[in-house]
This record gives sequence, structure tokens and C-alpha cells, in this order.
Amino acid sequence: MLKVLKTLILACLLLTSLAFVFQEEPVSAKKADSKVKTVVIDAGHGGKDPGTRGRTTREKDVALSVALKLGRKIKDATPDVKVLYTRSTDVFIELGERSAFANRNNADLFISIHCNATPRSKSVRGTETFVMGLHKTEGNLEVAKRENSVILQETNYKQKYKGFDPDSPLAHIMLANYQSAFISSSLRFADQVEKKFQSVSGRDSRGVKQAGFLVLWRAAMPSVLIETGFLSTPDEEEYLASDDGQDEVADSILQAFRIYKKEMDQ
Repeated sequence: MLKVLKTLILACLLLTSLAFVFQEEPVSAKKADSKVKTVVIDAGHGGKDPGTRGRTTREKDVALSVALKLGRKIKDATPDVKVLYTRSTDVFIELGERSAFANRNNADLFISIHCNATPRSKSVRGTETFVMGLHKTEGNLEVAKRENSVILQETNYKQKYKGFDPDSPLAHIMLANYQSAFISSSLRFADQVEKKFQSVSGRDSRGVKQAGFLVLWRAAMPSVLIETGFLSTPDEEEYLASDDGQDEVADSILQAFRIYKKEMDQ
């Protein structure tokens, strides 16, 4: 009887150990199954293309500084995520190469950093996050036309972009039909970015918008273009040129990224 009892006890202990092993297995598998493993951060403009300008500030410089800060923050907060940059120095990168770089590296998210401007006012302020889509307003079209005009500095741009004319509204509308497969995830991340600009740094949010951007055109993953503020408005230019302001912008995007990654991994 005692022998049978010992055998039963050993069997129970063995089953308990096996149950613990099988219980732990899905946790490891869940970590390996993360849907956001690689992020490509794109600092808009660069090199011979300064982007828009403030009184003393160039878009390409602010975009690069914010992009590098954001990358460091993502690495520190989520070490399992691989962070890549389309540029880490002041060099000119063609628009098509930016998304191609993300595609070659199998990125799960593409974040393009920019600054806004308007010649009509020195008081317009706030952030905007764009996803690929149809232009809902003339203002959205103007932003897309300004950002897409960079291709005029590229050689053979008509051949590279299938005859795309950056001054044609119809061309931008046709362009917006791309990226439809990733629109839902892109909108999810964009929405979090604008929410965090408000809650983390108290910025004025101009909302999530859609427009046809060449830099997002062929990106085979969720993608957003973030306009971090208006260099044409003096106090916003001062904010975006400052180390504290850039750090705050990067932190807002980081907080949005952490929420997005958590939601995607569930």
C-alpha cells in the first residue's frame, strides 16, 4: 500500500511539473510572435533639400534631430525592437529609396518625421499626422504637393515615379489609392500619435489626415508622415529648434508607439 502511495505522489509531482512547463511555453511564444519587430524612422529631406524654413531653422535639421532622439527612446523602452534610420546624417535620400529601404529590411512600421509651414500666416500652429489616402481638403493637398516636390531634385524622376507630376491634383488623388492594405493599422498608430501630442506635451492637434505622399507610396507596411509643427510660426519654430522641444516631440511619439505595439501584439 505504501509503495502504491509513493508511486501516486511521484506521478502527481511529475504532472504538476509538466503542467508548469506547458503553462510557460505560450509566454515565450507570445514574445517571439511580436508583430512590431522592426521600425524604420525617416528624417524628412536632407542634404541639398532643406525642406521648409523658419526664420533661422531648416526642416531637415529638426527632422533629423527628432528622428535620432525617437530612435534612441524606442531602443531604450523596447530593446526587442530593431530601429533603423533612412538617414542618420545630413544627406539627400530620394523619396522612393526611403520606402524601398523599409521594404528591404522587412519593417513593421514606417515613421516619417517632418515640419510644417504656411506662407499665409505666422500664427498657425499644431501637429498633423498623415496616412496615405484621399485628400479631404485643399490644405491636405497643399501639404502633399509641398512634400512631394522634392522629386524635382532627383534625376529621371518621371521615369522613377511613372510620370508623376507633383503639381497635378489628379496625380495625387491617383497616388492615394495605394497603401489601402495597411490603412487600418496606419490610422491606429496615427490616432495615438495625435492623442499623445496633446496629453504628453500639451500641443495643439490638427488631427489625423489623409493625403497622397510619395514617401509612403510603396511602403509595404503601416506608415505615417508626422508634421511636428509649423516653422513659419515663431513660437513653434523656437519650440521645435530647442532640445527640450525636440525631446518632448520624440517622447510623445514614443508613448504612441508603445500603445500601438501593445495593441498589435495582443
